[in-house]
Parts: sequence; structure tokens; C-alpha cells
Amino acid sequence: MDLYGQKNKSLPQKIVIHLLEVVFLWLSWWILFGPGGEWVQQHLHIRNTAVTARRYIVFIFNVIIFMRMAYTMFFLVKRRIPWGESIDVPFAFAMYYIGFTLFALPGGYAVDIFDYLAIGLFFTGCVLNTAGETLRDVWKKQQANKGKLYTGGFFKYSRHINYFGDLLWVTAYAIISRNWYASVIPLFLFCFFAFYNAPKLEKYLRSKYCKEFDEYAKSTSMLIPFIY
Repeated sequence: MDLYGQKNKSLPQKIVIHLLEVVFLWLSWWILFGPGGEWVQQHLHIRNTAVTARRYIVFIFNVIIFMRMAYTMFFLVKRRIPWGESIDVPFAFAMYYIGFTLFALPGGYAVDIFDYLAIGLFFTGCVLNTAGETLRDVWKKQQANKGKLYTGGFFKYSRHINYFGDLLWVTAYAIISRNWYASVIPLFLFCFFAFYNAPKLEKYLRSKYCKEFDEYAKSTSMLIPFIY
């Protein structure tokens, strides 16, 4: 977590991340709308039967996540990004761009109420994450708040509301795919946040803000608002 204290634009790393993500985004399009679907069916034995509307929903999700990622990286992330991370991050997001594309491919179900609920869940998660991070960034840029712990906005409901937002939009992907195997991804992400990433970040925040963080932790859930 010492990276959080190292300020650096890391522009070359960010460019590499997004060039790789463009490749994965194109592969998603190729599978959903191009000859890739037939190639997958022939070589990976995954049925290519998803209805057109479901294909568009998955790809629109991919584009939105790509745009959010670009905004976050270029405007919100201030810490140094190691070169190793510039490779790890896009391949992790390939799990969403390509993974959910493949999970959704056999889904020949017509779009229904569950899909509309998933779309709502997706946008809720995106707002909690990106809007929450943006509000925090605006707050931290104010001179009067220098060195203080941010506990406002959506973060008053959860110490890691941005992670909770990620869980929501990833769960929405799984619902849209209509594939039980897709539930593995949000379950893995929950375990990663709850038992590794959030506790590790908590340790860093506690060492930096001391009693201020301890008071915040007493009154606020770690990950899921009002629950956990």
C-alpha cells in the first residue's frame, strides 16, 4: 500500500493499459457481432445463440466500463502505477470484456424484467464508484481538507463504497449473461475485496489517519452499507 503515498502521473503506463483494453474491447465486438461468434462455437464449443438485444447490452456495458476506466485513470488516479500493473490491470478487465461476452453467448433468452433490473443495478454500481471517487477528489483538492480523511458523500455509508459499486455492476453483468457460471466472477470479486484488498487498504488508512480512521470505522460498514 506504499504506492498510495507515491504521486506520479504514470502517463506511459496508463496509455499501455488503455491500448490493451481497446484490443479486448474489439475482441468482444468480434465475438458478439462478427465472425468470432462462429469461431468460438466451432473451436470452444460455446453455443452462439444469444439474442441481438442481449449482445448489445453486454457490449454497451463493456464500452461504459472502458470509458469509466479511462476517466478514473487519467483524472482521478494520482498515485504511481508500476509497469507490472499496466499489464495486470487490462488483463483483469479482460475477464469482464471477454469473460462475460463468452458467458452471454449461449443465452438465447429474450430480454425481460430481470435484465432491466440488471441494467439498473449496473448504473447504480457505476454511480457509486465513479461519482463517489469524483466527489472525494473534489473534496481532497480543497486546501482546508489537506491531510484529512474523507468520510462524506457515498463514503458515509461504507468505508469502501467504491468497491461495493464494483460488486454491483459486476453482478449486473452476471445477471445479463443468464449463465450460472458467470456468478463465479462477482463471488470471487467479493472475496477479493472483503478478505484481501479492503483489509490491506484499511491497514494503510489506519496508519495514516490513526484515531480519525478508528472513529470512522466504528460508525461505518467496511464494504456493504449497513451490513458488512
